[in-house]
Parts: sequence; structure tokens; C-alpha cells
Amino acid sequence: MKHKYQTIKKIAVITTMPLVLLWSSCKVEPIKDPNNPGLGPISSNPTLGEIQNLVTGTESAMRDAMAFYWDDVGVIGREFYRFSTSDPRFTSDLLGKGTATLDNNTFYTTNPFSARYRVVKNTNILLSGLTNTSASITAAQKTVGKAYATTIQAHELLMVLNLQYDNGIRVDVANPDALGPFLSRAQSLDAILGLLNSAYTDLNANAATGFPFNATLFGNTAGDFAKFNRALAARVYIYKSDWSSALTALANSFFNINGSLTNGAYYTYSAAGGDQLNPMFFPPNNSGETRVAQPLFISQAEAGDTRLGKTPIRTSSTTQDGLTSNYDFFVYSSNTASIPIIRNEELLLIYAEANAQLGGGANLTNAVTALNKIRNAAGLPNYSGAVTQPALITEMLKQRRYSLYGEGHRWIDMRRYNLLNTLPIDRAGDDVWVQFPRPANE
Repeated sequence: MKHKYQTIKKIAVITTMPLVLLWSSCKVEPIKDPNNPGLGPISSNPTLGEIQNLVTGTESAMRDAMAFYWDDVGVIGREFYRFSTSDPRFTSDLLGKGTATLDNNTFYTTNPFSARYRVVKNTNILLSGLTNTSASITAAQKTVGKAYATTIQAHELLMVLNLQYDNGIRVDVANPDALGPFLSRAQSLDAILGLLNSAYTDLNANAATGFPFNATLFGNTAGDFAKFNRALAARVYIYKSDWSSALTALANSFFNINGSLTNGAYYTYSAAGGDQLNPMFFPPNNSGETRVAQPLFISQAEAGDTRLGKTPIRTSSTTQDGLTSNYDFFVYSSNTASIPIIRNEELLLIYAEANAQLGGGANLTNAVTALNKIRNAAGLPNYSGAVTQPALITEMLKQRRYSLYGEGHRWIDMRRYNLLNTLPIDRAGDDVWVQFPRPANE
């Protein structure tokens, strides 16, 4: 996925909409700033160039404030510690030190919330623009372009819901002057699935159609992008404990039990001017600002697990706020390394989970097959435990812990299975939070 970042200024356009007006004794039309056009032209009759700029800006903005999201879920999920010389809240508030609680008006709550909704705003503008454009594109291209926007919107809303959980989220936000209500968690998941399923219907019906813009998240046609859509749907279905639907979604995704575990959609980064660097990268043995592994990730691993390469030993331990680790968080090897949105390794684990949950001889066998693919890829022998539903669910959660380390899943998985009380308490009196508070301005 290669973004074109020269149009990132368009993101600011969408939220600020400045206009320069000149007044005289007669009526004078506003002078349009080419770098800061208002929303009207983009929503009402955009050119193909403006549509492309909006898509490029949307894909770029999907990466904004994601470091806060990954730190939120990774620290609370006891995957790693975030040591910061400038802000103690990573080790106090997020870990519930003493009387510390999560704040509804500070960066770890408000930044990921507002960043995701900015992308949702972009997708709503794209939907309006594709509806109203007089540019030379076919009806089928308009349809799949809208399905692209709706799929991205669903992904961003799911990221918000992952933090807000029982608070629920607003899904209907197209009109800022008449925002829809906060839905319950179940309603929010259903609404997100509704967006994904509606988009999939349109993508699948026009599979050979190319987008009327250059989209770089996954594939070049509606049929390719539909596979990404179904991968996201499979993730949502397991959040809903709808195991059969998860398997159906996988069958229509890019899931491949014999394929590369790294195949998937990614956030990409580069050192080019105006672009972003990977925010989860710190050099090994860094001091001051760093992330270090929660030590149990290493001590509880099976011997020979190559996934421990994500947590190399430091030349010396580091300590902050009563927390100590000898191991770095080194999931990404450079400041330009890509970060997964969703990839085949996660899909194999979803396949294992859904089959284990459905139970029965064939389903349990399928779960073992998928788990062995994961284990073997990590240098481990085949699974040798009991072939029962409880045992395989335990094994599946263990493999998700090591395969998806630092990618934003552990806290959510433990919460899904009511196992937050099994996460380690790093200091006496610390808390494991269930969700983030609704932002103060909401």
C-alpha cells in the first residue's frame, strides 16, 4: 500500500473550511483558496482530481493517532509498558496505579476518538461527492467507490468501539448538526456489520469494476477489495460470537490456510517529506521514551517459539514507576516498517476460533489444523493437547497472544472471554480497565 502524501493538506480542508471574502459596494464572489477549498464543491460536484485527493487523504488519515490506540490496548492488555520521560500517565492512568483512573479529557481518550471520526467525516464527504459528481465515471464505478468509503467507515467505527465498548458509539454522524444517538455495544456492532455487508453486496455485484480513483489498501478492483471487506467482517462476527457467519465471511475473504501469514492490508510509512514514520518503533536498548515487553510474555512462551524475536533482550534492564523489563518491544524493525490492519495470520486464528466454538469432530479437527499451521510457522511442534472445545479455545487464545502481539488484540480478546482478571497486575493495587470513558465533549 503506497500512499500519495502530497495531498495531505486536504485533510485540514475537510475540517476547517476557511473562506476568504472580499467586500465592496457591489456583490463580489468569494475568492477560492486553491489550497483550502470549502466543502461545498467537494460534496456537491467534485472533479476526479478532488475525489482522488480525498481518497488519498483518507487513507493517510487512517494512521493518525494510532500510536495512542495501540498504546491504550497494549498497555492495558499487559503486553508491554510504555515508558515516557515526559508523561507519567502511560504507567499510572493506563495501568490504574493507586487511585489513578482513566481521564475522559486527556490524550489517550480523546486523540484516538477524534482521529477515527475525522476519517469517518472524510468518508461521508466521499459518499456525497460520488453521489453528486458530474465527472465522467460509470454508475458501477460510483457504486464501488461508495462501497470502498463505507468499508473504511466501518473499520474506523470499530476502532472507536473497541475502546468505548459498553459506552457504545455514534454511527450516524453524516450531519454534524443532527448527530445520531449513541448506540449500545450490540447495536453498534450490528450497525458496523450492516455497513460492511451493504458494501460487500455492491462490491461483489461489481467485482470486475475498478475504482474511479487509486485506492491502495487492498487490490485494484471491487472484487479484490471485497476480500478485505470480508476479512473485517469475520473479525466483527467473532466479536459477536457468530461463529458460522465468521466462517462464511472467511470463505469470501483473502483467507488461505496454506498461504503466507503476512498477506493482508497494512498501514504504510516512509521517511519522505510530509509522510509519517512508524509510531510504534523505538530502537533496541532505547532509554527515556521506549516500549518494553511485559516480562511474562517471554517467561510463559514455549521453548523455541520464534515469535519471541519480537521481544529481544536488552543490554541492561530499564525501570520506570516501579515497573522493570529486560526485553524490548521490537515488533517493527524500522521506523518505516508497515503495521497490519488485518492479515492472514489473524484470519487463520479466527478460523480456528470459530471452528473450536462450533465444536463437533470435523470442526475441532479444522481448529487443530489451523492452530498447527500457526505453531509450525513459529517453530513449534504440532498441538498435542486435548482435542476438546475448552482446550482448543485456550490454545487459540495463547496463539493469538503470540502471533498478534502488539497489534491491538490481547486486551480485546481477554475482554471477549471474560478473562481480564487473568491479566497480570504489575503492582499491588493496579487495575485492569474494561473500557475508556466517553470523551468529555461527547
